[in-house]
Amino acid sequence: MAYDEYLVERLATSFQQRGVSFSAKKMMGGMLFMVDDKMCIGLNRDKQSNQDRLMVRVGEFAQNLCMKRTGCRYMEFTGRPMKGFVYVDPEGFDIKEDWDFWVEKALEYNPIAKRSKK
Repeated sequence: MAYDEYLVERLATSFQQRGVSFSAKKMMGGMLFMVDDKMCIGLNRDKQSNQDRLMVRVGEFAQNLCMKRTGCRYMEFTGRPMKGFVYVDPEGFDIKEDWDFWVEKALEYNPIAKRSKK
């Protein structure tokens, strides 16, 4: 699994600064941050561009609105777009305001997100 440890630490710090309890798990070829045992946001590396990218769970309603933001695209992990999930390339999260937007968007959706079946 390849991903930038600095960005993993940056995500952890973002949650800590907001007082959010989380756990981190290596999954989906990267590191996922779980809130209330639900995937919230994560990080992995795009195999084609070799760039780190965010994986953000925003929900189906917000997904189309998010697609208008720089660097955002549908998350296709299994070859098909995943409902309610987006990838964000570095140009979409490099500056602090964009980074905070994605963290907040993931945390905003988390309370209504469904847990995965175990």
